[in-house]
Amino acid sequence: MPSLRITGIGRAAVPAAAKVLSLAMLMLGLALPATSAFATSRIKDLANIEGVRQNQLIGYGLVVGLNGTGDTLNNIPFTKQSLQAMLERMGVNIRGATIRTGNVAAVMVTGNLPAFGTQGTRMDVTVSALGDAKSLQGGTLLVTPLLGADGNVYAVAQGSLAIGGFQAEGQAASITRGVPTNGRIVNGAIIEREIEFTLNRLPNVRLALRNADFTTAKRIAAAVNDFLGTKTAEPIDPSTVQLSIPREFKGNVVALLTEIEQLQVEPDAVAKIIIDERSGIIVMGRDVRVATVAVAQGNLTVSISESPQVSQPNPFSRGRTRVTPNTNIGVQEDGKKLALVKNGVSLQELVDGLNGLGIGPRDLIGILQAIKAAGAIEADIEVM
Repeated sequence: MPSLRITGIGRAAVPAAAKVLSLAMLMLGLALPATSAFATSRIKDLANIEGVRQNQLIGYGLVVGLNGTGDTLNNIPFTKQSLQAMLERMGVNIRGATIRTGNVAAVMVTGNLPAFGTQGTRMDVTVSALGDAKSLQGGTLLVTPLLGADGNVYAVAQGSLAIGGFQAEGQAASITRGVPTNGRIVNGAIIEREIEFTLNRLPNVRLALRNADFTTAKRIAAAVNDFLGTKTAEPIDPSTVQLSIPREFKGNVVALLTEIEQLQVEPDAVAKIIIDERSGIIVMGRDVRVATVAVAQGNLTVSISESPQVSQPNPFSRGRTRVTPNTNIGVQEDGKKLALVKNGVSLQELVDGLNGLGIGPRDLIGILQAIKAAGAIEADIEVM
């Protein structure tokens, strides 16, 4: 019997203040245990030192040694041109010759040059197919220069690929797991050029907060000033704290930053609820406040069944056989419940109460949006 199920949300009513709720995650209708409302974090986990960062590199190269799963040279002209140019540099002239190999693939090589990377040290690279190669399994990347945004070569990559996926096929079927056209070479590139950055000579250092917030920036500056005993740190904006280097740390900024990184600060953030409607995941921050609110939720089920009847004429009556439609429609409404979410409940109690109504995560998304519309949630709702 085919049925159409329509889920409706009742109403949410109005608000007073509530206490701070603990950090929790709602995933498929379940909530994680709450954490301490006054947890502290190290400054190194809250902010980055401006200028101390990675730099992205990119390069174009060839992968050889594939078992017939490489590019089709007739369809991918740049692979053929690259192969010809490489062989010519090796002293092999194949201009005008017909090349029928499926063991070569054109690839893009990417990597991140670590901060303060020195010449001779190694870094990981990622290799991705550029043409119509089916798999890079078993391939070897030939020498590939990696360029920065300024066009200079900072590293050279080469080595055997490690592939996380595979592909197998026969005459009538094929199977693929993972992404066989993407691989990684651990320690596959050697750094050839360093980026100059004299950290110890800086007159001041700026701390860039990973999550911009006025309160957190002020607390970081206060923690640094209390540690040094003088006002050297000042919040410039919600994402930046400027630190003037004290006289005793001139020329030894690393020692100063080592001490500052370990200072404990209680971070603050805007109360926010993140909703992913595609997967039904809901994430709530610990500062989400819920006021007193009544929630009603009901499920409306409309059942439609077709039972056609055949009308058969009497023998030798010259009548016709006809099909008479017969439709049965039924409506059933379940879950006629009204739940009162009191002022000051914990996030765990809120979820347990809504789950007691038989509410799934997707219904819960609509209820939270309705409660927000009623002004009973003091938080921003962001739908992904």
